[in-house]
Amino acid sequence: MKLTAAQLQEFNDNGFLVVRDIFTAEEVDALRAESVAIFEHERSEVWREKNGAPRTAFGCHEYNELFRSLTRDSRLVIPVEQIIGEKLYIHQFKVNPKVAFDGDPFPWHQDFVTWHYDDGMPEPRGMNIAIMLDDVTPNNGALMFVPGSHGEGMIEAPDVNGRRWMERRDVARLIKKSSDIVAASGKAGDVLMFHGNTVHGSAGNITPLPRRILYVTYNAVSNYLREPKRASFIAHRTFEPVDTVVGQVLHAVS
Repeated sequence: MKLTAAQLQEFNDNGFLVVRDIFTAEEVDALRAESVAIFEHERSEVWREKNGAPRTAFGCHEYNELFRSLTRDSRLVIPVEQIIGEKLYIHQFKVNPKVAFDGDPFPWHQDFVTWHYDDGMPEPRGMNIAIMLDDVTPNNGALMFVPGSHGEGMIEAPDVNGRRWMERRDVARLIKKSSDIVAASGKAGDVLMFHGNTVHGSAGNITPLPRRILYVTYNAVSNYLREPKRASFIAHRTFEPVDTVVGQVLHAVS
């Protein structure tokens, strides 16, 4: 899958892009089932909310064959290579379920500030790509973006208990009216791409509707991590280029 000129322009202008109808219903069903099952395990890579609800499962592509094949899917890799302009490796893989009733918010932040200071990533040449496994709306915790904020470059954010949420004065400088925020809504099977410097966050999910999303973060091979501080299941130390596979993700494991 290659992005069109119009899609590339939209990404360059806004710092994020939703691409519709990428994964089939069958693929989504399989990925959704694995995303639920992964939280049945008690592992250091599986993090939970304060009340015990699932929050994030990191690095599960390293022990789950379906997720491993997903990271190599050409529908994800090729568009990112288009934008980055070179071969990629997998910086991070995670499942964020934002479970019904109990999914906590993620405050405003840029990902690259953490990648840079805590992972040793030199330049903002990493890219998040998210696969929606449920219909995602502003009601159940869609990611909210400040369009064009990637043009600000990296905005300094202090390390507070291991997280680098943006300071309120910087958020207020960027968001002055409601139209400065866009929710990245989509249907199950859609894909969301966003730049490492695009300011984003998400509200909690107080609805009975789950909002499961898989995230793969790719990074340019030449932009490999220098001195990572976070655990290897969060910031991977394997920098070999992704071996791309074309075709349905289910066929790769059949």
